[in-house]
Amino acid sequence: MVCGGFTCSKNCLCALNLLYTLVSLLLIGIAAWGIGFGLISSFRVVGVAIAVGIFLFLIALVGLIGAVKHHQVLLFFYMIILLLVFVVQFSVSCACLALNKEQQSQLLEVGWNNTEGARKDIERNLNCCGFRTFNPNDTCLSDCFVSHQCLSCAPIIEEYSGMVLRFVGGIGLFFSFTEILGVWLTYRYRNQKDPRANPSAFL
Repeated sequence: MVCGGFTCSKNCLCALNLLYTLVSLLLIGIAAWGIGFGLISSFRVVGVAIAVGIFLFLIALVGLIGAVKHHQVLLFFYMIILLLVFVVQFSVSCACLALNKEQQSQLLEVGWNNTEGARKDIERNLNCCGFRTFNPNDTCLSDCFVSHQCLSCAPIIEEYSGMVLRFVGGIGLFFSFTEILGVWLTYRYRNQKDPRANPSAFL
């Protein structure tokens, strides 16, 4: 059967949702691994990663069940949710790719001031203290704090922030296009007849 047929549309939709399922489990696994090995102590960061993973898993599950059963209602809600996710993810990805150095620095400073747990993780892992300046009177978990000869964290973070934002933006753009592909496949699949069903019935 050609790829425009019912079976091919169904298989493509199932494969796409299996990919989303694997990505969601990977997100949850990475968050659990970071907590287990002590790389991340901020429950806010872990909570966001796990919440995104669970949300993606539920979307994939709805899409998978809808594709297997050719369920019109599930496929409709799956298509609408996927379209909304595409709009948000595409916007965020473009914003990540469009940020200049000054905007990146401002964004990092806001994040630094509002996430105490993540701040401690960064200081410990990068062996630095403070964002712009090192203050010996502050508490810091890095090894260099013992000798009071620490570098500030801003130059170290900013060195990698551009690369990380480009990577995140690129990955986000890639998955946003798979989401619009999923919307198109779902729309087409909903309007196709199941050849195994009664030919006079439109399912």
